[in-house]
Amino acid sequence: MTRLIECVPNFSEGRDIIIINKIAESVSKVSGIKVLDIYTGADTNRTVITFAGTPDDVTEAAFRGMKTASELIDMSRHKGKHPRIGATDVCPLIPLKGISMEETVEYAHKLAKRAGEELNIPVYCYEYAAFSGERRNLENIRAGEYEGLRNKMSSPGGKPDFGPNEWSDRVEKTGAVIIGARNYLIAFNINLNTDSVKIAKDIAADIRESGRIDYNSGKTGNSIQKVTKGVEA
Repeated sequence: MTRLIECVPNFSEGRDIIIINKIAESVSKVSGIKVLDIYTGADTNRTVITFAGTPDDVTEAAFRGMKTASELIDMSRHKGKHPRIGATDVCPLIPLKGISMEETVEYAHKLAKRAGEELNIPVYCYEYAAFSGERRNLENIRAGEYEGLRNKMSSPGGKPDFGPNEWSDRVEKTGAVIIGARNYLIAFNINLNTDSVKIAKDIAADIRESGRIDYNSGKTGNSIQKVTKGVEA
């Protein structure tokens, strides 16, 4: 039976189409990879690429995407509405077919170790791949975002699981990456005929299960994205 997993890395660039295309190309060039979706947001300054394939192909594509992002994105200059901790903010692996969550975790750990050693990027593992209960939750790791990463890395409980554990010029540019294994994520949007952020927040507070809600104000009103536990988007 063919084993399949999905990967949904979130990259901290949603405005420069040249950088976005180069990251996407580095992912899609891996043989056997199927790119399912590319979503960009200018306000969030973030791009989400969804792709699937065999575990070895997917982890290779994820690594190449992280490598390209680390070369082209400078986190010391990054601004956006979405919480983020690095050029590749988060990179989850999701079992699709013929593979268990435990096996997917092993691939996540291999990818995390490789990214830390070969790309010199601090790596935190989350969800099922977490090494501690506190790090199962994405928001716990992301707390303080990129701007708080230097202090996080120097704190007793903030050392990365893989990669460098001290601030450097390299880390200042790349930030950190959060790698893990999780189940499917389900999201839906609600369009409101109002510009009131308070109303959007009140409704979101009532319907959300867990995680974070994004509010994007536009001419047609506010858009609420409700996401399930383990959200990264």
